[in-house]
Amino acid sequence: MTLWWVWMAAGAVLLLLEMVVPGFIFLGFAIGAAAVGLWLLIGYAVGWPWLVLFFAVVSLLAWVALRQLVGVRKGQVKLWDHDINED
Repeated sequence: MTLWWVWMAAGAVLLLLEMVVPGFIFLGFAIGAAAVGLWLLIGYAVGWPWLVLFFAVVSLLAWVALRQLVGVRKGQVKLWDHDINED
Protein backbone atom coordinates (compact mmCIF):
# COMPACT_ATOMS: atom_id res chain seq x y z
CA MET A 1 0.00 0.00 0.00
CA THR A 2 3.00 2.32 -0.09
CA LEU A 3 2.95 2.75 -3.86
CA TRP A 4 2.32 6.42 -4.57
CA TRP A 5 0.74 5.81 -7.94
CA VAL A 6 -1.93 3.54 -6.45
CA TRP A 7 -3.09 6.36 -4.19
CA MET A 8 -2.99 8.85 -7.07
CA ALA A 9 -5.01 6.46 -9.26
CA ALA A 10 -7.52 6.02 -6.45
CA GLY A 11 -7.77 9.80 -6.19
CA ALA A 12 -8.39 10.05 -9.94
CA VAL A 13 -11.08 7.35 -9.81
CA LEU A 14 -12.77 9.12 -6.89
CA LEU A 15 -12.59 12.40 -8.78
CA LEU A 16 -14.26 10.80 -11.80
CA LEU A 17 -16.86 9.27 -9.53
CA GLU A 18 -17.53 12.75 -8.12
CA MET A 19 -18.30 13.95 -11.65
CA VAL A 20 -20.86 11.17 -12.05
CA VAL A 21 -22.41 11.66 -8.59
CA PRO A 22 -22.24 15.40 -7.89
CA GLY A 23 -22.69 16.92 -4.47
CA PHE A 24 -19.16 16.90 -3.03
CA ILE A 25 -19.57 13.33 -1.79
CA PHE A 26 -16.34 11.86 -3.16
CA LEU A 27 -14.27 15.03 -3.64
CA GLY A 28 -12.97 15.02 -0.07
CA PHE A 29 -11.87 11.41 -0.44
CA ALA A 30 -10.19 12.24 -3.76
CA ILE A 31 -8.26 15.07 -2.12
CA GLY A 32 -7.23 12.74 0.73
CA ALA A 33 -6.02 10.03 -1.65
CA ALA A 34 -4.08 12.56 -3.72
CA ALA A 35 -2.50 13.98 -0.56
CA VAL A 36 -1.34 10.51 0.50
CA GLY A 37 -0.01 9.88 -3.01
CA LEU A 38 1.96 13.13 -2.94
CA TRP A 39 3.18 12.37 0.58
CA LEU A 40 4.54 9.02 -0.62
CA LEU A 41 5.98 10.56 -3.79
CA ILE A 42 7.97 13.04 -1.70
CA GLY A 43 9.52 10.11 0.16
CA TYR A 44 7.68 9.70 3.45
CA ALA A 45 7.36 5.93 3.62
CA VAL A 46 5.39 4.79 6.66
CA GLY A 47 3.24 1.79 7.47
CA TRP A 48 -0.22 1.40 5.98
CA PRO A 49 -2.09 2.15 9.25
CA TRP A 50 -0.49 5.62 9.26
CA LEU A 51 -1.33 6.08 5.60
CA VAL A 52 -4.96 5.23 6.25
CA LEU A 53 -5.03 7.60 9.23
CA PHE A 54 -3.46 10.39 7.16
CA PHE A 55 -5.98 9.70 4.39
CA ALA A 56 -8.89 9.87 6.84
CA VAL A 57 -7.71 13.10 8.49
CA VAL A 58 -7.00 14.89 5.21
CA SER A 59 -10.30 13.69 3.74
CA LEU A 60 -12.22 14.96 6.76
CA LEU A 61 -10.46 18.33 6.67
CA ALA A 62 -11.08 18.62 2.92
CA TRP A 63 -14.77 17.81 3.41
CA VAL A 64 -15.13 20.41 6.16
CA ALA A 65 -13.32 23.03 4.06
CA LEU A 66 -15.46 22.27 1.01
CA ARG A 67 -18.59 22.43 3.13
CA GLN A 68 -17.57 25.86 4.38
CA LEU A 69 -16.67 27.13 0.91
CA VAL A 70 -19.50 25.83 -1.22
CA GLY A 71 -22.05 24.41 1.20
CA VAL A 72 -25.44 25.88 1.96
CA ARG A 73 -25.03 28.94 4.13
CA LYS A 74 -26.75 29.10 7.50
CA GLY A 75 -30.31 30.31 7.07
CA GLN A 76 -30.17 30.01 3.28
CA VAL A 77 -33.23 28.30 1.85
CA LYS A 78 -34.14 27.72 -1.77
CA LEU A 79 -37.69 28.86 -2.47
CA TRP A 80 -39.49 27.78 -5.61
CA ASP A 81 -42.10 30.23 -6.87
CA HIS A 82 -42.62 28.69 -10.31
CA ASP A 83 -43.04 25.07 -11.28
CA ILE A 84 -41.86 23.97 -14.72
CA ASN A 85 -45.09 22.01 -15.19
CA GLU A 86 -47.34 25.01 -14.54
CA ASP A 87 -47.98 26.59 -17.94
